[in-house]
Amino acid sequence: MNAVAPLGLGRRLPSLAVSAARVGWRLVRRPRLWATAFRMWRRTTPRGWWRRAPFLPVPSGDYLRFRLVTQYGSVDHPIDADDVLNYLAWCKRHDGLR
Repeated sequence: MNAVAPLGLGRRLPSLAVSAARVGWRLVRRPRLWATAFRMWRRTTPRGWWRRAPFLPVPSGDYLRFRLVTQYGSVDHPIDADDVLNYLAWCKRHDGLR
């Protein structure tokens, strides 16, 4: 059984990996967003992720589907690295208002 299939994102795994690499590369050049990116990664990674397939510290499939649909209107739309960095900048501004 494919560990990613229950997430409903199995066919998107290669494009998600490419998108993650693009975001990571762009994020490396934006050190002001590193702490925010880490904080958001911690917030969106389910507790006990090591107990469930795919045994990676990644957000749940439900969360990824929600973000893709609310951002792009479809789970099949490619993720734009600029959108992710803009989202992180928004999170940083929002957290700073607390």
